[in-house]
Order: sequence, then structure tokens, then C-alpha cells
Amino acid sequence: MGFAEELKHDSISNWDAAINHPFVDGLLAGTLSDDELRRYLVQDYQFCDAFTALLGQAVASAPSLSSRLVFARVLGAFASDENTYFQDCFDELDIPEADRNAPTLGRVTRDFDALMRAALTSRSYPDVLAVLLVAEWLYGDWAARAGDPASWPASPKHSEWIRLHNNPEYNAWVTWLREEFDAVEPESPEIRARVTETFREAVRLELAFFDAAQDTSAVPA
Repeated sequence: MGFAEELKHDSISNWDAAINHPFVDGLLAGTLSDDELRRYLVQDYQFCDAFTALLGQAVASAPSLSSRLVFARVLGAFASDENTYFQDCFDELDIPEADRNAPTLGRVTRDFDALMRAALTSRSYPDVLAVLLVAEWLYGDWAARAGDPASWPASPKHSEWIRLHNNPEYNAWVTWLREEFDAVEPESPEIRARVTETFREAVRLELAFFDAAQDTSAVPA
């Protein structure tokens, strides 16, 4: 078992709860309400700045040019395809400009943003990878539940979010991230413990974020 699989197994209860969450069920079935999707997207969009910076830090701290180029390609795709999805959904859901760019942040959003920025400021490649890997791998796992694209929801606000996390390029990216994470497994017990805790906390927050999207008292609409 590689380091990535070891840490996933360590958090498997929260991992499985996240990828099988009722929010995900509704998204895959196309029955997720506009209110739930609105709460989710408004809060999720607030991670774009920290996530983009994390990818940039990965470019800076990667140990080889080949790895830097992978992150650079992903950074370009993230800045185009994913941002376009957010903007299209914001328009369809009539989300005002203030809620797009400066909403009141839910507690989980603040905690997750803080975790990303802690990894960013650490300039530690394994820590950066730990956060990126959870974010991408866990989303790839829930999106894999969608099965045949012919059975995906008709509405683009649901199906496009699935497609962005379930396609050959995305799946190859997640596989590469796992292999890269395994390749830089820390030898130092202190660093290993810190990276393990970063991974574990990221999984916990992914689950909490889905919970918050369905809790009208937790996340401002």
C-alpha cells in the first residue's frame, strides 16, 4: 500500500461518507435543489484563489520540470473550464455580484481556506500535495459514481460539474497526483505526521462542506 492509499484508508470513514453524501446523491440524480446548489457554489467559489495559489506553489516547489509542467497545464485548465462553469451557474441561478465575490463565509469555508493557505505558506511540497490530492481524488471518487454519461442529469448545472470531475484527463491527473504523492513520502517522522494530519483534516472538511451545503443555518444562502 502506497502512502496515498495508506492515508485514504486512515480516513476511510469520512471519505466514504463524503463520496456517498446525500448532496452528491442529489447532484448525480439531478434532483439537487437550486438553493442547495447555490449555497454550495457560492462557498466553493471562494476557494478558487487559494486553490490557484496552491497550484502555483506546486509549480514552484515540484522537484522536476516534468512535474512543474503537469501542474502548469492543470492550472491553465482550472482557470478556464472550471471558472466558466461557476460563472454560467451564477448567471443561471441569478446570484448577485456581491455573493459571487464577497459573500459571508461559512465556518467550514473559513476552515478549509485556512488549511489551504497553511499548506501554501509552508512551501512544503508534500503538504501542498496532500491538500491537492484530497480535493481532486475525493471528487474523482464521487464523480465516478455517475457511471455512463448517457444516464447523467440533463441539466448542465448538474452534469457539467460531474463531467469536470469524471473524464479521462481528470482521471489521469488524479492518478498522477497519487503517484507523485507516493514518490515524495516523507522520511522524517515529524514531517510524515504533519502531512498525515493535513490529509486527514482535508478529508474531514470535504465531508463537512457537503453537510454545510444542506444546512441552511450553517451557510448563508
